[in-house]
Amino acid sequence: MESPLEPHDEKTGVSNTVAPDAHPEIAGGIIAHAVANNGNIIDDGLQRGLKGRHLQMIAFGGVVGASIWYGTGTAVASSGPLGALICFTIIGIDVFFVMQALGEMSTLLPIPGAFIEMSGRFVDPALAFALGWNYWYLWVCNLANDYNNVSIIFALWTTKVPGFAWILIAWAFYQTVSLMGVVVYGEIEFVLASWKLFCVLGGFLVAILVNTGGIGGDYIGFRYWKTPGPFANGINGFGQTFLLAAVYYCGTEMLALTVAESRNPARDLPKAIKQTFWRILIIFIGLVFFAGLLVPSDSDELLSADTKTGKSPWTIALVHAGWPGAGSLVNVVMLTAQFSSINSAIYVASRSLVTLAKSGRAPKIFGKTTKNGTPVNAILISNFLGLLALLNITAGAGKVFTYLIDIAGAATFIAWAFIGVTHVRFRKAWVLQGNSVSDLPYRAMLYPYGTYFVVGLNISLVVISGYGTFIGGFDVVNFVFNYIVLVIFVVLYVLWKVVKGTKWVKLEEMDLQSGRRDYTHLNVELSGAKEGGKGRGGLRRRDGSWDEDRYVALHRTTMHPTTI
Repeated sequence: MESPLEPHDEKTGVSNTVAPDAHPEIAGGIIAHAVANNGNIIDDGLQRGLKGRHLQMIAFGGVVGASIWYGTGTAVASSGPLGALICFTIIGIDVFFVMQALGEMSTLLPIPGAFIEMSGRFVDPALAFALGWNYWYLWVCNLANDYNNVSIIFALWTTKVPGFAWILIAWAFYQTVSLMGVVVYGEIEFVLASWKLFCVLGGFLVAILVNTGGIGGDYIGFRYWKTPGPFANGINGFGQTFLLAAVYYCGTEMLALTVAESRNPARDLPKAIKQTFWRILIIFIGLVFFAGLLVPSDSDELLSADTKTGKSPWTIALVHAGWPGAGSLVNVVMLTAQFSSINSAIYVASRSLVTLAKSGRAPKIFGKTTKNGTPVNAILISNFLGLLALLNITAGAGKVFTYLIDIAGAATFIAWAFIGVTHVRFRKAWVLQGNSVSDLPYRAMLYPYGTYFVVGLNISLVVISGYGTFIGGFDVVNFVFNYIVLVIFVVLYVLWKVVKGTKWVKLEEMDLQSGRRDYTHLNVELSGAKEGGKGRGGLRRRDGSWDEDRYVALHRTTMHPTTI
Protein backbone atom coordinates (compact mmCIF):
# COMPACT_ATOMS: atom_id res chain seq x y z
CA MET A 1 0.00 0.00 0.00
CA GLU A 2 1.47 3.36 -1.03
CA SER A 3 1.72 6.36 1.26
CA PRO A 4 -0.63 9.30 0.63
CA LEU A 5 2.45 11.55 0.79
CA GLU A 6 4.66 12.25 -2.21
CA PRO A 7 8.38 11.59 -1.62
CA HIS A 8 10.90 14.40 -1.23
CA ASP A 9 13.04 15.70 -4.09
CA GLU A 10 15.93 13.25 -4.46
CA LYS A 11 18.33 15.94 -5.69
CA THR A 12 17.84 18.52 -2.97
CA GLY A 13 16.39 16.51 -0.10
CA VAL A 14 13.59 19.10 0.22
CA SER A 15 10.13 17.62 0.66
CA ASN A 16 7.40 18.05 -1.92
CA THR A 17 4.93 16.67 0.60
CA VAL A 18 1.25 17.17 -0.05
CA ALA A 19 -1.74 15.62 1.63
CA PRO A 20 -4.53 15.27 -0.93
CA ASP A 21 -6.70 13.43 1.57
CA ALA A 22 -6.20 15.85 4.45
CA HIS A 23 -9.39 17.02 6.16
CA PRO A 24 -9.25 20.83 6.55
CA GLU A 25 -12.34 20.85 8.77
CA ILE A 26 -10.38 19.09 11.47
CA ALA A 27 -8.10 21.40 13.46
CA GLY A 28 -4.50 20.90 12.37
CA GLY A 29 -5.31 19.02 9.17
CA ILE A 30 -5.33 15.27 9.79
CA ILE A 31 -4.26 12.77 7.19
CA ALA A 32 -6.53 9.75 6.77
CA HIS A 33 -5.00 6.30 6.77
CA ALA A 34 -6.06 2.77 5.99
CA VAL A 35 -6.86 0.42 8.86
CA ALA A 36 -5.64 -3.16 9.28
CA ASN A 37 -8.00 -6.04 10.02
CA ASN A 38 -7.11 -5.78 13.73
CA GLY A 39 -7.99 -2.07 13.86
CA ASN A 40 -4.45 -0.68 13.80
CA ILE A 41 -3.52 2.20 11.52
CA ILE A 42 -1.62 1.48 8.28
CA ASP A 43 0.81 4.38 7.89
CA ASP A 44 3.02 4.54 4.77
CA GLY A 45 2.31 0.85 4.18
CA LEU A 46 3.37 -0.28 7.67
CA GLN A 47 1.07 -1.19 10.53
CA ARG A 48 1.28 0.89 13.72
CA GLY A 49 0.68 -2.00 16.07
CA LEU A 50 3.55 -1.78 18.58
CA LYS A 51 2.71 -0.73 22.13
CA GLY A 52 4.94 0.85 24.74
CA ARG A 53 5.80 -2.48 26.38
CA HIS A 54 6.80 -3.84 22.97
CA LEU A 55 9.21 -0.96 22.33
CA GLN A 56 10.82 -1.39 25.75
CA MET A 57 11.62 -5.03 25.06
CA ILE A 58 12.27 -5.12 21.30
CA ALA A 59 15.66 -3.39 21.36
CA PHE A 60 16.68 -5.31 24.47
CA GLY A 61 15.68 -8.62 22.88
CA GLY A 62 17.40 -7.83 19.61
CA VAL A 63 20.65 -6.74 21.24
CA VAL A 64 21.10 -9.46 23.87
CA GLY A 65 21.38 -12.54 21.68
CA ALA A 66 22.70 -16.02 22.31
CA SER A 67 26.22 -15.15 21.20
CA ILE A 68 26.68 -12.78 24.14
CA TRP A 69 27.08 -15.85 26.36
CA TYR A 70 30.22 -16.97 24.54
CA GLY A 71 31.03 -13.66 22.84
CA THR A 72 31.92 -12.17 26.22
CA GLY A 73 34.52 -14.93 26.43
CA THR A 74 35.84 -13.87 23.02
CA ALA A 75 36.12 -10.30 24.31
CA VAL A 76 38.07 -11.46 27.37
CA ALA A 77 40.36 -13.60 25.20
CA SER A 78 40.97 -10.67 22.81
CA SER A 79 41.84 -7.90 25.27
CA GLY A 80 41.84 -9.40 28.76
CA PRO A 81 39.22 -9.01 31.52
CA LEU A 82 39.91 -5.33 32.28
CA GLY A 83 40.52 -4.47 28.62
CA ALA A 84 37.14 -5.96 27.65
CA LEU A 85 35.41 -4.07 30.47
CA ILE A 86 36.95 -0.77 29.31
CA CYS A 87 35.93 -1.37 25.68
CA PHE A 88 32.33 -2.23 26.53
CA THR A 89 32.06 0.78 28.85
CA ILE A 90 33.34 3.23 26.21
CA ILE A 91 30.98 1.84 23.57
CA GLY A 92 28.17 1.99 26.13
CA ILE A 93 28.75 5.73 26.59
CA ASP A 94 28.87 6.06 22.81
CA VAL A 95 25.48 4.36 22.46
CA PHE A 96 23.97 6.55 25.17
CA PHE A 97 24.63 9.69 23.15
CA VAL A 98 23.56 7.99 19.91
CA MET A 99 20.21 7.26 21.55
CA GLN A 100 19.92 10.82 22.83
CA ALA A 101 20.32 12.11 19.27
CA LEU A 102 17.82 9.61 17.88
CA GLY A 103 15.32 10.29 20.63
CA GLU A 104 15.27 14.00 19.84
CA MET A 105 14.78 13.53 16.10
CA SER A 106 12.50 10.49 16.05
CA THR A 107 10.04 11.70 18.69
CA LEU A 108 9.37 14.81 16.62
CA LEU A 109 9.50 12.97 13.28
CA PRO A 110 8.38 9.33 13.72
CA ILE A 111 8.83 8.48 10.06
CA PRO A 112 9.60 5.12 8.42
CA GLY A 113 13.33 4.69 8.01
CA ALA A 114 14.09 7.01 10.94
CA PHE A 115 17.72 8.18 10.80
CA ILE A 116 18.19 6.73 7.29
CA GLU A 117 15.49 8.98 5.84
CA MET A 118 16.52 11.90 8.05
CA SER A 119 20.10 11.77 6.76
CA GLY A 120 18.69 12.47 3.30
CA ARG A 121 16.56 15.33 4.55
CA PHE A 122 19.13 17.01 6.77
CA VAL A 123 22.46 16.22 5.09
CA ASP A 124 22.43 14.85 1.53
CA PRO A 125 20.11 12.40 -0.28
CA ALA A 126 23.22 10.50 -1.37
CA LEU A 127 24.02 9.90 2.29
CA ALA A 128 20.59 8.35 2.84
CA PHE A 129 21.30 5.98 -0.05
CA ALA A 130 24.71 4.92 1.29
CA LEU A 131 23.62 4.82 4.93
CA GLY A 132 20.45 2.87 4.13
CA TRP A 133 22.30 0.14 2.29
CA ASN A 134 25.03 0.16 4.97
CA TYR A 135 22.44 -0.42 7.69
CA TRP A 136 20.68 -3.09 5.69
CA TYR A 137 23.77 -5.24 5.05
CA LEU A 138 24.84 -4.61 8.66
CA TRP A 139 21.70 -6.41 9.79
CA VAL A 140 22.00 -9.08 7.12
CA CYS A 141 25.45 -9.82 8.59
CA ASN A 142 23.98 -9.84 12.09
CA LEU A 143 21.29 -12.24 10.89
CA ALA A 144 23.87 -14.53 9.26
CA ASN A 145 25.89 -14.45 12.46
CA ASP A 146 22.80 -15.42 14.45
CA TYR A 147 22.26 -18.43 12.21
CA ASN A 148 25.93 -19.29 12.58
CA ASN A 149 25.43 -19.10 16.34
CA VAL A 150 22.68 -21.72 16.09
CA SER A 151 25.19 -24.21 14.66
CA ILE A 152 27.68 -23.35 17.44
CA ILE A 153 25.05 -23.97 20.12
CA PHE A 154 23.98 -27.35 18.77
CA ALA A 155 27.59 -28.43 18.22
CA LEU A 156 27.97 -28.81 21.99
CA TRP A 157 25.25 -31.48 22.01
CA THR A 158 26.21 -33.35 18.86
CA THR A 159 28.61 -33.10 15.94
CA LYS A 160 26.92 -35.91 14.03
CA VAL A 161 24.43 -33.47 12.51
CA PRO A 162 26.29 -31.04 10.24
CA GLY A 163 26.15 -27.35 11.18
CA PHE A 164 24.46 -26.37 7.91
CA ALA A 165 21.48 -28.60 8.77
CA TRP A 166 20.77 -26.66 11.97
CA ILE A 167 21.11 -23.40 10.03
CA LEU A 168 18.57 -24.48 7.40
CA ILE A 169 16.08 -25.69 10.02
CA ALA A 170 16.33 -22.39 11.92
CA TRP A 171 16.08 -20.43 8.66
CA ALA A 172 12.82 -22.15 7.64
CA PHE A 173 11.30 -21.65 11.10
CA TYR A 174 12.05 -17.92 11.28
CA GLN A 175 10.94 -17.37 7.71
CA THR A 176 7.48 -18.51 8.76
CA VAL A 177 7.39 -16.48 11.99
CA SER A 178 8.59 -13.27 10.33
CA LEU A 179 5.67 -13.29 7.87
CA MET A 180 3.05 -13.23 10.63
CA GLY A 181 3.11 -9.44 10.96
CA VAL A 182 4.29 -6.77 13.37
CA VAL A 183 1.74 -7.47 16.13
CA VAL A 184 2.77 -11.13 16.38
CA TYR A 185 6.41 -10.04 16.22
CA GLY A 186 5.88 -7.57 19.07
CA GLU A 187 4.17 -10.11 21.32
CA ILE A 188 6.75 -12.84 20.65
CA GLU A 189 9.59 -10.41 21.28
CA PHE A 190 8.02 -9.18 24.52
CA VAL A 191 7.72 -12.70 25.95
CA LEU A 192 11.14 -13.92 24.80
CA ALA A 193 12.97 -10.75 25.86
CA SER A 194 11.37 -10.96 29.31
CA TRP A 195 12.59 -14.56 29.63
CA LYS A 196 16.03 -13.48 28.40
CA LEU A 197 16.24 -10.80 31.09
CA PHE A 198 15.42 -13.42 33.73
CA CYS A 199 18.16 -15.72 32.35
CA VAL A 200 20.75 -12.94 32.43
CA LEU A 201 20.00 -12.16 36.06
CA GLY A 202 20.27 -15.88 36.77
CA GLY A 203 23.65 -15.84 35.01
CA PHE A 204 24.84 -13.09 37.34
CA LEU A 205 23.83 -15.16 40.35
CA VAL A 206 25.55 -18.31 39.07
CA ALA A 207 28.73 -16.35 38.37
CA ILE A 208 28.77 -14.97 41.91
CA LEU A 209 28.26 -18.43 43.40
CA VAL A 210 31.01 -20.02 41.25
CA ASN A 211 33.45 -17.17 41.88
CA THR A 212 32.98 -17.18 45.66
CA GLY A 213 33.09 -20.96 45.95
CA GLY A 214 29.38 -21.42 46.62
CA ILE A 215 29.43 -23.82 43.67
CA GLY A 216 32.54 -26.00 43.41
CA GLY A 217 34.07 -24.89 46.71
CA ASP A 218 36.97 -23.01 45.07
CA TYR A 219 37.22 -19.27 45.74
CA ILE A 220 38.39 -17.58 42.53
CA GLY A 221 38.05 -13.87 43.23
CA PHE A 222 40.26 -11.82 40.87
CA ARG A 223 42.73 -14.66 40.30
CA TYR A 224 42.54 -14.40 36.51
CA TRP A 225 43.07 -10.64 36.60
CA LYS A 226 46.52 -11.35 38.05
CA THR A 227 47.36 -14.43 35.99
CA PRO A 228 47.42 -14.23 32.97
CA GLY A 229 46.71 -10.54 33.63
CA PRO A 230 44.14 -7.74 33.11
CA PHE A 231 45.09 -7.03 29.47
CA ALA A 232 45.90 -9.13 26.41
CA ASN A 233 47.05 -8.63 22.81
CA GLY A 234 47.72 -4.89 23.07
CA ILE A 235 46.03 -2.39 20.75
CA ASN A 236 45.02 -5.15 18.34
CA GLY A 237 43.04 -6.80 21.12
CA PHE A 238 41.33 -3.51 21.92
CA GLY A 239 40.45 -3.01 18.25
CA GLN A 240 38.81 -6.43 18.01
CA THR A 241 36.92 -5.95 21.28
CA PHE A 242 35.65 -2.53 20.21
CA LEU A 243 34.22 -4.20 17.09
CA LEU A 244 32.65 -6.94 19.16
CA ALA A 245 31.16 -4.44 21.60
CA ALA A 246 29.73 -2.38 18.73
CA VAL A 247 28.03 -5.45 17.26
CA TYR A 248 26.51 -6.37 20.62
CA TYR A 249 25.29 -2.84 21.37
CA CYS A 250 24.12 -2.48 17.78
CA GLY A 251 20.35 -2.75 17.75
CA THR A 252 19.73 -0.29 20.54
CA GLU A 253 19.13 2.27 17.79
CA MET A 254 16.44 0.02 16.26
CA LEU A 255 13.98 1.79 18.57
CA ALA A 256 14.05 4.67 16.09
CA LEU A 257 12.93 2.28 13.34
CA THR A 258 10.15 0.71 15.42
CA VAL A 259 8.73 4.17 16.14
CA ALA A 260 7.24 4.17 12.63
CA GLU A 261 5.07 1.26 13.79
CA SER A 262 4.41 2.62 17.27
CA ARG A 263 0.98 3.75 18.41
CA ASN A 264 2.21 6.70 20.47
CA PRO A 265 5.86 7.68 19.88
CA ALA A 266 5.78 10.83 22.02
CA ARG A 267 4.92 8.84 25.12
CA ASP A 268 6.59 5.51 24.42
CA LEU A 269 9.90 6.35 22.71
CA PRO A 270 11.53 8.49 25.45
CA LYS A 271 10.55 5.93 28.09
CA ALA A 272 11.86 3.05 25.96
CA ILE A 273 15.16 4.86 25.30
CA LYS A 274 15.84 5.41 28.99
CA GLN A 275 14.82 1.96 30.19
CA THR A 276 16.36 0.00 27.33
CA PHE A 277 19.73 1.75 27.47
CA TRP A 278 20.25 1.17 31.18
CA ARG A 279 19.11 -2.44 30.94
CA ILE A 280 21.51 -3.13 28.09
CA LEU A 281 24.42 -1.26 29.68
CA ILE A 282 24.07 -3.03 33.02
CA ILE A 283 23.65 -6.41 31.37
CA PHE A 284 26.63 -6.09 29.02
CA ILE A 285 28.96 -4.61 31.61
CA GLY A 286 27.79 -7.26 34.07
CA LEU A 287 28.28 -10.18 31.67
CA VAL A 288 31.74 -8.98 30.58
CA PHE A 289 32.80 -8.40 34.19
CA PHE A 290 31.70 -11.85 35.35
CA ALA A 291 33.15 -13.56 32.25
CA GLY A 292 36.51 -12.05 33.20
CA LEU A 293 36.17 -13.51 36.70
CA LEU A 294 35.10 -16.98 35.60
CA VAL A 295 37.80 -17.93 33.05
CA PRO A 296 41.39 -16.92 32.21
CA SER A 297 41.84 -14.93 28.99
CA ASP A 298 44.22 -17.58 27.62
CA SER A 299 41.75 -20.47 27.92
CA ASP A 300 41.75 -22.56 24.73
CA GLU A 301 38.08 -23.44 25.29
CA LEU A 302 36.88 -19.91 24.46
CA LEU A 303 35.59 -19.13 20.97
CA SER A 304 38.15 -17.54 18.66
CA ALA A 305 38.84 -17.27 14.94
CA ASP A 306 40.90 -20.46 15.10
CA THR A 307 38.19 -22.68 16.60
CA LYS A 308 35.25 -24.42 14.94
CA THR A 309 33.23 -24.40 18.17
CA GLY A 310 33.44 -22.45 21.39
CA LYS A 311 32.12 -22.63 24.92
CA SER A 312 30.55 -20.01 27.12
CA PRO A 313 32.60 -18.82 30.14
CA TRP A 314 29.68 -20.02 32.26
CA THR A 315 29.88 -23.51 30.77
CA ILE A 316 33.65 -23.67 31.28
CA ALA A 317 33.42 -22.43 34.87
CA LEU A 318 30.59 -24.79 35.87
CA VAL A 319 32.33 -27.81 34.33
CA HIS A 320 35.52 -26.94 36.22
CA ALA A 321 33.41 -26.58 39.37
CA GLY A 322 32.31 -30.21 39.05
CA TRP A 323 29.11 -30.04 36.99
CA PRO A 324 29.86 -31.82 33.67
CA GLY A 325 26.31 -31.36 32.38
CA ALA A 326 26.32 -27.58 32.80
CA GLY A 327 26.80 -27.03 29.09
CA SER A 328 23.33 -28.35 28.32
CA LEU A 329 21.71 -25.87 30.72
CA VAL A 330 23.63 -22.92 29.27
CA ASN A 331 22.81 -24.15 25.76
CA VAL A 332 19.08 -24.09 26.51
CA VAL A 333 19.41 -20.52 27.75
CA MET A 334 21.35 -19.51 24.62
CA LEU A 335 18.91 -21.23 22.30
CA THR A 336 15.89 -19.42 23.74
CA ALA A 337 17.86 -16.17 23.59
CA GLN A 338 18.54 -16.80 19.92
CA PHE A 339 14.82 -16.89 19.12
CA SER A 340 14.29 -13.17 19.73
CA SER A 341 17.67 -12.15 18.33
CA ILE A 342 16.96 -13.63 14.89
CA ASN A 343 13.43 -12.31 15.04
CA SER A 344 14.71 -8.75 15.54
CA ALA A 345 17.43 -9.04 12.89
CA ILE A 346 14.87 -9.98 10.22
CA TYR A 347 12.59 -7.17 11.37
CA VAL A 348 15.24 -4.43 11.18
CA ALA A 349 16.81 -5.64 7.92
CA SER A 350 13.44 -5.85 6.17
CA ARG A 351 12.22 -2.43 7.41
CA SER A 352 15.47 -0.82 6.30
CA LEU A 353 14.99 -2.28 2.82
CA VAL A 354 11.37 -1.09 2.73
CA THR A 355 12.54 2.46 3.43
CA LEU A 356 15.09 2.28 0.62
CA ALA A 357 12.48 0.96 -1.82
CA LYS A 358 9.81 3.53 -0.93
CA SER A 359 12.28 6.38 -1.39
CA GLY A 360 13.40 5.09 -4.79
CA ARG A 361 16.80 3.93 -3.55
CA ALA A 362 16.07 0.21 -4.03
CA PRO A 363 13.82 -1.75 -6.43
CA LYS A 364 10.17 -0.87 -5.77
CA ILE A 365 9.24 -4.52 -5.36
CA PHE A 366 10.86 -4.51 -1.91
CA GLY A 367 8.61 -1.68 -0.75
CA LYS A 368 5.35 -3.51 -1.32
CA THR A 369 3.36 -4.58 1.72
CA THR A 370 0.28 -6.68 2.33
CA LYS A 371 -3.02 -5.08 3.28
CA ASN A 372 -2.06 -5.62 6.90
CA GLY A 373 1.29 -3.88 6.50
CA THR A 374 3.71 -6.82 6.26
CA PRO A 375 6.63 -6.18 3.83
CA VAL A 376 6.80 -9.74 2.46
CA ASN A 377 9.34 -9.22 -0.32
CA ALA A 378 11.78 -7.33 1.92
CA ILE A 379 11.51 -10.07 4.53
CA LEU A 380 12.11 -12.86 2.00
CA ILE A 381 15.28 -11.39 0.48
CA SER A 382 16.74 -10.27 3.83
CA ASN A 383 16.23 -13.65 5.43
CA PHE A 384 17.52 -15.46 2.34
CA LEU A 385 20.83 -13.61 2.57
CA GLY A 386 21.08 -14.71 6.17
CA LEU A 387 22.18 -18.01 4.64
CA LEU A 388 25.64 -16.48 4.34
CA ALA A 389 26.06 -18.40 7.58
CA LEU A 390 26.55 -21.50 5.42
CA LEU A 391 30.10 -20.28 4.83
CA ASN A 392 30.93 -22.08 8.07
CA ILE A 393 30.85 -25.35 6.10
CA THR A 394 34.33 -24.61 4.78
CA ALA A 395 35.70 -21.79 6.96
CA GLY A 396 34.53 -23.03 10.36
CA ALA A 397 32.08 -21.38 12.77
CA GLY A 398 34.79 -19.46 14.64
CA LYS A 399 36.25 -17.90 11.50
CA VAL A 400 32.81 -16.97 10.12
CA PHE A 401 31.92 -15.45 13.50
CA THR A 402 35.04 -13.25 13.32
CA TYR A 403 34.50 -12.19 9.69
CA LEU A 404 30.86 -11.23 10.25
CA ILE A 405 31.78 -9.35 13.43
CA ASP A 406 34.38 -7.36 11.48
CA ILE A 407 31.87 -6.36 8.78
CA ALA A 408 28.95 -5.64 11.13
CA GLY A 409 31.15 -3.76 13.61
CA ALA A 410 32.58 -1.40 10.99
CA ALA A 411 29.11 -0.82 9.51
CA THR A 412 27.80 -0.01 13.00
CA PHE A 413 30.50 2.62 13.59
CA ILE A 414 29.61 4.23 10.24
CA ALA A 415 25.89 4.29 11.07
CA TRP A 416 26.44 5.79 14.52
CA ALA A 417 28.86 8.44 13.21
CA PHE A 418 26.36 9.69 10.65
CA ILE A 419 23.49 9.63 13.12
CA GLY A 420 25.61 12.18 14.99
CA VAL A 421 26.23 14.23 11.83
CA THR A 422 22.51 14.18 11.02
CA HIS A 423 21.60 15.32 14.53
CA VAL A 424 24.00 18.29 14.41
CA ARG A 425 22.51 19.42 11.10
CA PHE A 426 18.95 18.92 12.38
CA ARG A 427 19.50 21.04 15.49
CA LYS A 428 21.19 23.85 13.55
CA ALA A 429 18.31 23.96 11.03
CA TRP A 430 15.71 23.81 13.82
CA VAL A 431 17.08 26.97 15.43
CA LEU A 432 17.83 28.75 12.14
CA GLN A 433 14.24 28.29 10.95
CA GLY A 434 12.93 30.14 14.02
CA ASN A 435 12.02 27.22 16.28
CA SER A 436 12.81 27.04 19.98
CA VAL A 437 14.72 24.11 21.44
CA SER A 438 12.16 24.07 24.27
CA ASP A 439 9.49 23.14 21.67
CA LEU A 440 11.14 19.78 20.98
CA PRO A 441 9.15 16.94 22.63
CA TYR A 442 12.46 15.28 23.62
CA ARG A 443 15.81 17.07 23.99
CA ALA A 444 19.20 15.34 23.74
CA MET A 445 21.27 15.47 26.91
CA LEU A 446 24.59 17.37 26.80
CA TYR A 447 24.11 18.62 23.25
CA PRO A 448 26.32 19.39 21.32
CA TYR A 449 29.18 17.76 23.25
CA GLY A 450 27.60 14.31 23.36
CA THR A 451 26.84 14.36 19.64
CA TYR A 452 30.35 15.53 18.72
CA PHE A 453 31.70 12.72 20.90
CA VAL A 454 29.65 10.23 18.87
CA VAL A 455 30.96 11.54 15.54
CA GLY A 456 34.62 11.70 16.60
CA LEU A 457 34.75 8.38 18.43
CA ASN A 458 33.05 6.30 15.75
CA ILE A 459 35.12 7.68 12.89
CA SER A 460 38.25 6.91 14.93
CA LEU A 461 37.06 3.38 15.68
CA VAL A 462 36.41 2.63 12.01
CA VAL A 463 40.01 3.56 11.26
CA ILE A 464 41.69 1.59 14.08
CA SER A 465 39.44 -1.48 13.99
CA GLY A 466 41.68 -3.22 11.45
CA TYR A 467 44.97 -2.22 13.05
CA GLY A 468 45.84 -5.85 13.71
CA THR A 469 46.06 -6.62 10.00
CA PHE A 470 49.31 -4.62 9.83
CA ILE A 471 50.98 -6.39 12.76
CA GLY A 472 53.41 -9.22 12.04
CA GLY A 473 53.03 -8.94 8.27
CA PHE A 474 50.18 -7.67 6.14
CA ASP A 475 47.07 -9.92 6.32
CA VAL A 476 45.14 -9.37 3.08
CA VAL A 477 42.02 -11.37 4.00
CA ASN A 478 41.53 -9.72 7.39
CA PHE A 479 42.28 -6.30 5.88
CA VAL A 480 39.46 -6.80 3.37
CA PHE A 481 36.95 -7.85 6.02
CA ASN A 482 37.91 -4.93 8.29
CA TYR A 483 37.81 -2.16 5.68
CA ILE A 484 35.63 -3.37 2.80
CA VAL A 485 32.55 -1.81 4.44
CA LEU A 486 34.17 1.63 4.49
CA VAL A 487 35.11 1.34 0.80
CA ILE A 488 31.60 0.18 -0.17
CA PHE A 489 30.04 3.05 1.79
CA VAL A 490 32.15 5.69 0.02
CA VAL A 491 31.47 4.11 -3.39
CA LEU A 492 27.71 4.06 -2.77
CA TYR A 493 27.72 7.71 -1.68
CA VAL A 494 29.75 8.93 -4.65
CA LEU A 495 27.79 6.77 -7.12
CA TRP A 496 24.39 8.10 -6.03
CA LYS A 497 25.66 11.68 -5.87
CA VAL A 498 27.01 11.52 -9.42
CA VAL A 499 24.08 9.62 -10.95
CA LYS A 500 21.34 11.64 -9.25
CA GLY A 501 23.20 14.95 -9.02
CA THR A 502 22.28 15.33 -5.35
CA LYS A 503 23.15 18.47 -3.40
CA TRP A 504 24.09 19.16 0.20
CA VAL A 505 20.84 20.31 1.85
CA LYS A 506 20.91 23.93 3.00
CA LEU A 507 19.88 24.59 6.60
CA GLU A 508 17.19 27.09 5.63
CA GLU A 509 15.67 24.65 3.10
CA MET A 510 15.52 21.56 5.32
CA ASP A 511 12.11 19.92 5.65
CA LEU A 512 11.33 19.87 9.36
CA GLN A 513 7.58 19.38 8.95
CA SER A 514 6.71 16.32 6.83
CA GLY A 515 5.68 13.48 9.11
CA ARG A 516 5.85 15.72 12.17
CA ARG A 517 3.52 15.08 15.11
CA ASP A 518 1.79 18.14 16.56
CA TYR A 519 1.74 16.90 20.14
CA THR A 520 0.56 20.20 21.57
CA HIS A 521 -2.60 20.07 19.47
CA LEU A 522 -3.25 16.46 20.45
CA ASN A 523 -2.71 17.17 24.13
CA VAL A 524 -5.17 20.08 24.06
CA GLU A 525 -7.85 17.96 22.40
CA LEU A 526 -7.22 15.07 24.77
CA SER A 527 -7.42 17.35 27.78
CA GLY A 528 -10.62 19.01 26.61
CA ALA A 529 -12.27 15.71 25.75
CA LYS A 530 -11.37 14.24 29.13
CA GLU A 531 -12.73 17.23 30.99
CA GLY A 532 -15.92 17.19 28.91
CA GLY A 533 -16.58 13.68 30.10
CA LYS A 534 -18.45 12.56 27.01
CA GLY A 535 -15.51 11.62 24.84
CA ARG A 536 -15.87 11.10 21.11
CA GLY A 537 -17.57 8.21 19.44
CA GLY A 538 -15.98 4.93 20.45
CA LEU A 539 -13.11 6.56 22.37
CA ARG A 540 -14.40 5.68 25.83
CA ARG A 541 -13.89 2.22 27.27
CA ARG A 542 -16.87 0.33 28.70
CA ASP A 543 -15.91 1.42 32.20
CA GLY A 544 -16.01 5.07 31.09
CA SER A 545 -12.23 5.62 31.13
CA TRP A 546 -10.57 7.51 28.30
CA ASP A 547 -8.88 5.30 25.67
CA GLU A 548 -5.91 7.52 24.83
CA ASP A 549 -4.17 4.88 22.69
CA ARG A 550 -7.19 4.65 20.42
CA TYR A 551 -7.50 8.42 20.17
CA VAL A 552 -3.85 8.85 19.18
CA ALA A 553 -4.15 5.98 16.70
CA LEU A 554 -7.10 7.67 15.00
CA HIS A 555 -5.19 10.96 14.84
CA ARG A 556 -1.98 9.41 13.64
CA THR A 557 -0.17 12.05 11.58
CA THR A 558 -1.29 15.51 12.72
CA MET A 559 0.26 18.51 10.98
CA HIS A 560 -0.22 22.28 10.90
CA PRO A 561 -2.20 23.47 7.84
CA THR A 562 0.80 25.50 6.72
CA THR A 563 2.91 22.36 6.39
CA ILE A 564 0.60 20.50 4.05
